[in-house]
Amino acid sequence: MICSLWSTGCLYAWDYSLPSDNTRIESGITEKYESKRPVKEKRLFTSPVIEGQIQRIKQLLTNAKLAWMFENCFPNTLDTTVHYRVLNGKDDTFVYTGDIHAMWLRDSGAQVWPYVQFANKDEKLRRMLAGVIRRQTMCINIDPYANAFNDGPTGSEWMSDLTDMIPELHERKWEIDSLCYPIRLAYEYWKVTGDASVFDADWVKAMYRVIRTFKEQQRKTSNGPYKFQRATEKASDTVMNDGWGNPIKPVGLIASLFRPSDDATIYQFLIPSNFFAVSSLHKVAEIAVKVKGDTALAKECTDLANEVEGALKKYATADKPDFGTVYAYEVDGYGNQLFMDDANVPSLLAMPYLGDVNVDDPVYQNTRRFVWSNHNPYFFKGKAGEGIGGPHVSAYGLHMIWPMSIMMKAFTSQNDEEIKLCVKMLMDTDAGTGFMHESFDQDDATHFTRPWFAWQNTLFGELIVHLVNNGKLDLLNSIK
Repeated sequence: MICSLWSTGCLYAWDYSLPSDNTRIESGITEKYESKRPVKEKRLFTSPVIEGQIQRIKQLLTNAKLAWMFENCFPNTLDTTVHYRVLNGKDDTFVYTGDIHAMWLRDSGAQVWPYVQFANKDEKLRRMLAGVIRRQTMCINIDPYANAFNDGPTGSEWMSDLTDMIPELHERKWEIDSLCYPIRLAYEYWKVTGDASVFDADWVKAMYRVIRTFKEQQRKTSNGPYKFQRATEKASDTVMNDGWGNPIKPVGLIASLFRPSDDATIYQFLIPSNFFAVSSLHKVAEIAVKVKGDTALAKECTDLANEVEGALKKYATADKPDFGTVYAYEVDGYGNQLFMDDANVPSLLAMPYLGDVNVDDPVYQNTRRFVWSNHNPYFFKGKAGEGIGGPHVSAYGLHMIWPMSIMMKAFTSQNDEEIKLCVKMLMDTDAGTGFMHESFDQDDATHFTRPWFAWQNTLFGELIVHLVNNGKLDLLNSIK
């Protein structure tokens, strides 16, 4: 099978082989599925507790393909992207995004997230996670406006971008969520392990930089220090108005020139990312008080969070026929609002998954119905499946569905039949590879992008662990 993928701005071909004919017998089931994991000696990082979880879940699942896909996907971040070492006597972990050998703050935080719950059961795993937190802290202190970093001052193909590029940066697209994911990871790590050693002077310095950056991008008195342009034929890869973006009215929200998809925003107040900023600031405030005794830092965080939250209540919603009050995806403070959703997280669909809104919030439920319908211009439905996409992979057509959106629908669902349909769709659209992909064509799942995208793979594993641990094993085992 040959597929194309968009990776670091270039078009590649990737050859995938279908599962071998070797028969495997486990859990009383005989099927032709062979592990797609690297052989043990070529795995970058191995955790006994994660290996134990893989075997536990596999033994519980009676659907052989689901068990096979789980085994392939759940450890994919550890197997193929984690580069752990000790730097200056401290744990340091650089995490590739997959086929792009750079570290995104968003992706790396999401990639290792499912393993945090097991950190107390494996000291090696705990230290690896601490290393990710320390590396993310280092990255924020290098440049809080950058989204992706190199493992050292190596430069990248984006050094010619019209922004303040330095060799340590892979890409410098300002995205609110790039500063939120490291906070989410560090907070959960602390809650699970009780280890506060990661909250050192460098971390405090990084958090003050986060606050400063958020405030700069409220743009109350000026546009701030950040602008971006790129020489490209792809409109969503650059920014209009000399790199400053479309005009916004200062209303207390935080501007984000780019979405989590790395595509430029249309209206810069990106609503799901502003919600993420609010919850992240509250997490920093809690750490500041309980760990550092830094009431000044806590107050700055709380005051800013309250301001953004107040602006969200005023500007983030509107009434839509047939749906009621819903959240907009982007607004500009002048009254213009964009109603859509993009698959990348944070998204409107994923807000309860990140803990930014309650899943029972009636406005969220209205929004959830809206974005999973043809009222969302990036909702696609075809012969292979249905889900949300986005402009990021538009080079391959406008009907490319991201499995991530299907996973987010399952994570936020309160309906067993809906969850079952989501998992079945994910299983049916792997194109025989045993892995998730960045996106697939609504009518032909063998047309997909990025065969090696660790976040999507590990997220699928996280979903299965979540469902098993939350009483949905019988539901999973009912999938045929």
